[in-house]
Amino acid sequence: MAEASVVSSSEEPEERAIEAALRPKFLDEFVGQARVRRQLSLVLEASRLRGRTADHVLLSGPPGLGKTTLSMIIASEMNAPLRISSGPAIQHAGDLAAILSSLSEGEVLFLDEIHRMSRPAEEMLYMAMEDFRVDIVVGKGAGATAIPLELPPFTLVGATTRAGLLPGPLRDRFGFTGHLEFYSVAELELVLRRSAGLLDLKVTSAGFSEVAGRSRGTPRIANRLLRRVRDWALVHGIEQIDARAAAAALDMYEVDAKGLDRLDRSVLTALASKFGGGPVGLSTLAIAVGEEPETVETVAEPYLVREGLMGRTPRGRIATPAAYAHLGLAVPAGAPFAEAALFGPGSEGTDAPLADADDDVG
Repeated sequence: MAEASVVSSSEEPEERAIEAALRPKFLDEFVGQARVRRQLSLVLEASRLRGRTADHVLLSGPPGLGKTTLSMIIASEMNAPLRISSGPAIQHAGDLAAILSSLSEGEVLFLDEIHRMSRPAEEMLYMAMEDFRVDIVVGKGAGATAIPLELPPFTLVGATTRAGLLPGPLRDRFGFTGHLEFYSVAELELVLRRSAGLLDLKVTSAGFSEVAGRSRGTPRIANRLLRRVRDWALVHGIEQIDARAAAAALDMYEVDAKGLDRLDRSVLTALASKFGGGPVGLSTLAIAVGEEPETVETVAEPYLVREGLMGRTPRGRIATPAAYAHLGLAVPAGAPFAEAALFGPGSEGTDAPLADADDDVG
């Protein structure tokens, strides 16, 4: 089992109460995602002027960027109740029918990880979204009867980290689709300033910059790191957190200046030192760092690729020149960087064959 990481973009159960207190309640308070915010504001304002429920909304993007927060904001802006569920929790059509039949008029239903819903529930959702009606099947076999059940108008807000897995018919039924991007350092500083005010923390501008620069472009991580810095400052009796204090605190938690943690650096070091820069298969790389392949692939690899520190090729993972520079190592002769130019960061076309090809290498 992988150890907990302060730079993981997943939300730990014990953090939910703290995160809830830091979440903005209205669009005007939401920091970043200016394009999505403007478009969503227009959709909601038009719905209010028409006196109707808002169109169904699909929010996509990496974890920790604010999809759940935006769903809560939609309910607040529409002055409507919010019901929260998730795709993995809806494995049967009856599960979805029970939720839909209990909705009140105008209610906002938030389905997290909507791409992980079962197919029967997904097909029932088509009719519910379009016609506000579902058919409840009673009985089995030739004697089965479909009883139509009318639903009150509601707004579905779906969130997904993998929009490509959503079937076309479901995606097309959303009236508005917004894709959330990673935050800039300047935007994260604004997030941290707001959170520091709510937490009653005294932080200098340089302190905010230090934390924001190590937050991997993700508000959830930024807020988590801010709380860890707060704990460090409390224990050390520091009243005002400056850049030096923030750096010392985050260094203690093994989060370096680029936002890499112990696992990230272990993966890069293994690639650069043990395997001469690669290419090396995922399974072999995971064994070298003492982790499960899924942990390396889903936790460490996305950020390393996005930052240009690792390349993905059909023959395996490779370390880039930026990785050697970050680790302070000399670039070996004959390093496979030419391949990285073809299959480097942001190359989506290599995702499918990599899983098979990688395990044959190494």
